Amino acid sequence: LGRALKKNTQSMEKERQSFWQRERAANNVRKKPLDNLEYIKIPLEKLPLQAHNEDSTIAECVEVLSTLAECKIVNLTGISNTDLKLTYGTANITPLSEYDQNYTLLVTTLQKWADKLYTLGDIASAKTILEYAVSVKSDITKTYLQLAEIYSSQDSPEAIKDLIIAARQLTTPSGRIIIRKLQETYGEI
Repeated sequence: LGRALKKNTQSMEKERQSFWQRERAANNVRKKPLDNLEYIKIPLEKLPLQAHNEDSTIAECVEVLSTLAECKIVNLTGISNTDLKLTYGTANITPLSEYDQNYTLLVTTLQKWADKLYTLGDIASAKTILEYAVSVKSDITKTYLQLAEIYSSQDSPEAIKDLIIAARQLTTPSGRIIIRKLQETYGEI
């Protein structure tokens, strides 16, 4: 037991040293252009902005998305600040964090909007929003499960299979959870 503890302690110390070495290196990387990022543009013209817009929740979601449409949005989920600094330079960490926060607000707002539309019985509009959320690689589990439920009710097993494929492309732990839940509910398809 003593040997195992010592080995584990040594391993943790190596990891800690490695982390701080990478962090020091990252803090010395010069600012690089952000042109090669995958910026997300919100296709407001393709979203059901007029559907139930008298509802306060929906109106709020539409307002948030309209504001976000003017902002830079990038999905940096699962990428550490150290890796961002190593790739783009320390001076870019603030705008990159902002772009990522915009992404988080985007996918959470899409889910909130879809939830409300689904509750109101506007399945077609909810489906459009959820499909857009999947297309921008949302990792919100409910997005995939709710969309799968819609596909199932429309007898579209191939679409559920496509959701599993999309979830496999996620770089966060949510991807595995989404796949497992979809397969538990709908089988291997």
